Amino acid sequence: MIRSEGEQAGEGAQSRDRCEVNWIVDTPGADSSKGEVQWDPVHSAWNGGMLLASLALIPFFTTPAAVVVGLGLTGAMVLLGHSVGFHRLLIHGSFETTPFLRRFLIWCGAVAGMSGPIWIVKTHDLRDWAQRQDDCHDYLAHRRPMLQDAWWQLHCTLNLDNPPRYNVARLEESRFIRWLERTWMLQQLPIAALLYWLGGWPFVVWGVFVRVTLTVHGHWFVGHLAHRRGPQSWEVRGAGVQAHDVPWAGVPTMGEAWHNNHHAYPGSARIGLKPGQSDWGYRFIQVLEKLGLAWNICLPEHMAGRAAKLVEVDPPVKAPVPQSAQPR
Repeated sequence: MIRSEGEQAGEGAQSRDRCEVNWIVDTPGADSSKGEVQWDPVHSAWNGGMLLASLALIPFFTTPAAVVVGLGLTGAMVLLGHSVGFHRLLIHGSFETTPFLRRFLIWCGAVAGMSGPIWIVKTHDLRDWAQRQDDCHDYLAHRRPMLQDAWWQLHCTLNLDNPPRYNVARLEESRFIRWLERTWMLQQLPIAALLYWLGGWPFVVWGVFVRVTLTVHGHWFVGHLAHRRGPQSWEVRGAGVQAHDVPWAGVPTMGEAWHNNHHAYPGSARIGLKPGQSDWGYRFIQVLEKLGLAWNICLPEHMAGRAAKLVEVDPPVKAPVPQSAQPR
């Protein structure tokens, strides 16, 4: 029986392997290493248009209040939408919440401006699945130089010759999810209208164009670094691509930048695992728990047997691990 999207994401922390790739099914013959990078006109126009509009309009529509509003909304949507709503809740199902709050957090993910929920799920899990294989395409591993990787990730898509199969029927059952997938760009319009009413065009420029630009390009930039360089606490046995932490980005990413921790314990609602590792996403989930609005929160201690997949790196290395030295 196919479960509803709500039932799927609401499974308890003890009920399944919380480190699995949730939205891809076993596909004999799937190959993560061979494929063609092709231009993605929809996301290219969106990402490039937001960047160009920001650069063109900032000199004429900037006030101190607009900057505060823009940066504040950026942080709020990264926290509520990208980090908690999309990543920890929708993709990994690392905690449960009420139906209303679940929809609100996923809506915030769409408002963050990177894409619709189904596209985000597929893009995330393809990369997650591929990086666990013996080898994967340079696009999925962020192996190319920074400028080429930026073009690929922000303006292109990868079509694998033999891709894995997705099972997103559980998402597509939800009329709310389907609506967000169709209208994710249009979700900026009510935000823009409210901002214009509150502060005119400066609020719109900073609260929509600059906010989306910072979110999209910041997500790529931290993701690129997290697969290239930085401290490591663990290596994952058998994974062709290892992850790194990006300490300076711990706060602006709401804890997502502790990416080596995330590769070690993918289903954990807590990503900042060590003292000093800021994780506002997890702190927000803890607040929800105290209010009775979050439960079945998955943590590393709930992942029985995961330690057998990990090689502890002590002290953490700060240089990239050569590909030849990574476990196969």
